[in-house]
Amino acid sequence: MEAISHSVEETEQLGVELAKSLRSGDVVTLIGEIGAGKTTFVRGLALGLGVAAGSVASPSFVLVRQYTSGRMPLYHADLFRLENLPQAANVGLEECYEAGGVTLIEWANKVPGVLPEQFLEIRFEAMDPESRRLTLQPHGPLYQGRKFLA
Repeated sequence: MEAISHSVEETEQLGVELAKSLRSGDVVTLIGEIGAGKTTFVRGLALGLGVAAGSVASPSFVLVRQYTSGRMPLYHADLFRLENLPQAANVGLEECYEAGGVTLIEWANKVPGVLPEQFLEIRFEAMDPESRRLTLQPHGPLYQGRKFLA
């Protein structure tokens, strides 16, 4: 599945839309270059879960941020600064997966060994300064057949 966004607002709205289809225990990976719209998308997704969008920030320096004010917990991880599996193992992603709620992982492609068997992958591609292509790829039967965006 693919979606095109032509603005920051549209990217955020795609996050709001995806939130409607997410269930407790879902893991979503966000892959794309710096500035591709990952954190903007997360703000929208958080808003769609009932988290105040203004409270969402990139977790680059803390690695995982937790938001509990929405309809289910949201765990937002950023693996950009990690270089290997042992570092990633210390982040606590397994605990996020098991805690219920939704786990979002930016830069998941840097340390694929920390991913569960089933997850939804979203790739972000900057097409021009404003437009983004988002490609959604389900991994595992848990995500097959689900409609993620309207």
